[in-house]
Amino acid sequence: MEFTPRSLTQRAIDLELATPEQIDRIWGELRTSDVSLEDVKNLLLRKGILTNFQLDRMCTGERLGFFYGPYRVLYMIGAGTFARVFRCVHRDTGRVVAIKVLRRRHRDQVASVEQFLREGRMGLQLRHPNIVTIHEIENDARSPYLVMEFVEGETLREILKIRGSFGPLDSLRMMQDICAGLDFAASKGITHRDLKLTNVLVHASGRCKLVDFGLAALADVSSPEAIADCPSARAIDYAALERGTGVRKGDPRSDLFFVGVIFYNVVCGKPALTETRDRMQRLSVSRFTEFPPLGERIQGLPEQIYAICNKALEFDPEKRYQTPGAILSDVQAAIKKLENPDGQSIVKKTALHSIQTVNEEDAKEGQGKTLIVVESKPELQNILREKLKNRGYRVLIFGDPERALSKFAPDETPPADCVVLCAPDLGNLALEAFNQFSQQEHTKNIPLVMLVDPKQQHIIRGAKTSPIHVLIALPLKVRELRQALMKLTMQSSVNPVVE
Repeated sequence: MEFTPRSLTQRAIDLELATPEQIDRIWGELRTSDVSLEDVKNLLLRKGILTNFQLDRMCTGERLGFFYGPYRVLYMIGAGTFARVFRCVHRDTGRVVAIKVLRRRHRDQVASVEQFLREGRMGLQLRHPNIVTIHEIENDARSPYLVMEFVEGETLREILKIRGSFGPLDSLRMMQDICAGLDFAASKGITHRDLKLTNVLVHASGRCKLVDFGLAALADVSSPEAIADCPSARAIDYAALERGTGVRKGDPRSDLFFVGVIFYNVVCGKPALTETRDRMQRLSVSRFTEFPPLGERIQGLPEQIYAICNKALEFDPEKRYQTPGAILSDVQAAIKKLENPDGQSIVKKTALHSIQTVNEEDAKEGQGKTLIVVESKPELQNILREKLKNRGYRVLIFGDPERALSKFAPDETPPADCVVLCAPDLGNLALEAFNQFSQQEHTKNIPLVMLVDPKQQHIIRGAKTSPIHVLIALPLKVRELRQALMKLTMQSSVNPVVE
């Protein structure tokens, strides 16, 4: 479609991609109408009013696909045979999300639409630091879509293309994240059914998150032809493995074989299974048995890595790991062994806050002070609420760090005198909240405590501490926490942190 500079900017307004005020400022900066179309395009891009994705669609005459509900599409971040994924921003709140949209050719197929929505419904149940969160499901008749957490990072496949492979400890930590997500899903009766490198997202912090849960098992695995005719090629590897081993479709142990496939690739930089798009080749049973053992591909690794990988890749499901929790336990034991080969304490004492005794008689403990406590387990919420309220504190409990931090708004009175984050269950969500809270301008002078398990070394290393932003090692007596709270709140009121 041919545009003039003026008609292009008007189309941006018509599509609600830009406001009249923004376009007026663009023309005011240009100071003349005698400009080229490219000059206007470049200025729109440079000012961040349009993205390349939006501009390209506009110039081809597209009028749809710029918004999904209240979410404005910025650009595409992934595309597969089944769906496309876009980075989007809420038009009113500015919230950044990922929108997964069923591709047009599947929208008239009832089975495909139901499979897509089923993935969304399952995802709503899976709130875990190692699983990409699904926030909303929209069964739009024209374009069904899922509103998901946006993960700032890349897929594991993309990272391996650059890195080649990972060292033993980093590989184990990735497996810990993957298995922790699977273990949580298993507690809800959910298996993944499509584990592969592209369905592991690696956040900029290094944390791994699983995406694309909820893939339905194939209805007919009675023959290679029936499997090959399946409209969703994504399940073929699982179906072929299960058919070859004689287990029922949807066997939970199938996920664990593909955990081994990922581990193998991460450690040695080469795939265990022959990579092919040919469906019939993917159905061959030999594909799951005739690959070099990890020890032939790479030597000199810790024995625990060979043992875990080989057990996960057992073709016989009875010899394979039986649950995600079982492999998670072995992975965590291996991490502990590598981090602490001599059996000494692995806690970085310098990273943990040293609590000095406070004379409680000299302090009005809790009087007039409000605490926000972020803990996901109801039983621990109740204990902390009761113990701290008995000392005069007003206690606000949140299970979600993001929701807790959203209560602190710039130019408004802080809703609490101190925040306590509990990292054992929240994991990296607590770490991200801790660093965000301790650094952003309107919260950096508010005391912050994070309770951490000494085994959570990545959290201890990653936390950005200060005199009023501290870590306390568990196990912890409530008296210790009370003393720390008194010291911190008194310290912040006398000596606010100034950068």
